[in-house]
Amino acid sequence: MVNIRDLDPSASPLDYFGSELRRLRESAGLNQKQLGSIVFCTGSLIGQIETAKKVPTREFAERVDAALGTEGALSRLLGLVLRSQLPHWFQQYAEMEARATYISTFQSQVVYGLLQTEGYARAVLAAPEPANLEELVAARMERQRILHREKPPLVWVVLDEAALYRPMGNERVMRKQLAHLLSFGGQRRVKLQVLPFSAGEHPGLPGAFNLLRFDSDPDVVYTEDFISGHMTADPHGVGEGWLHYDQLQAAALSVRDSAALITRVMEERYGDQPEADGRDVA
Repeated sequence: MVNIRDLDPSASPLDYFGSELRRLRESAGLNQKQLGSIVFCTGSLIGQIETAKKVPTREFAERVDAALGTEGALSRLLGLVLRSQLPHWFQQYAEMEARATYISTFQSQVVYGLLQTEGYARAVLAAPEPANLEELVAARMERQRILHREKPPLVWVVLDEAALYRPMGNERVMRKQLAHLLSFGGQRRVKLQVLPFSAGEHPGLPGAFNLLRFDSDPDVVYTEDFISGHMTADPHGVGEGWLHYDQLQAAALSVRDSAALITRVMEERYGDQPEADGRDVA
């Protein structure tokens, strides 16, 4: 059993969260079992989180904040904790993504992470068989919170038609994912275009890429290979990225026609259209 007194709170965001949880619990005069009964979990789970053996969920942090009257202290820490669960090479991009005012992305294989449902994200992230699947899913859902802040970024997605047909999980997962995409139709800050098969060859054939624009910092372009991600603010690379993106937007269906195609694929390939469930976005 790890002695929490031997843990270094500065070792990681997870260690710091655990030490803060313990400090706040003890200040309230509660043992682990007592706090667990208040927030509807076991004392053992409280101990695992305090010793940095388990990653907390947002629901857990919010319940503890409410129980201990911490004014959201743990909930504010949680974003750092979950971001630390991302692959190390992706963490810098996630930080930049959270600061961007304009996000443009072309996705050739799967739905963009900020628009994924939890079930779809779990299927995508499970493919490489990671040991920390649930933590990765939680981190991806946490990233989506930027869409619901007071001043969210403008997100423009060009999605290859192939992603609509590529089954992730099962038919129910895909129906819910496509319905979720349609739920963004009434939002001013999220736009989705589908690049149809009929477009033929296009500048996005080498793979997916993201472009980030900021209020005061230079634009950046981000790409991935099967090993890691690559981000650059080099003017030539960024310029090429915007040129390719403009061409992809021009070749893609309009936002309205894209929604019609998504609806048709959902009905014909994955059954009748279910109602979009806004709860899928964290």
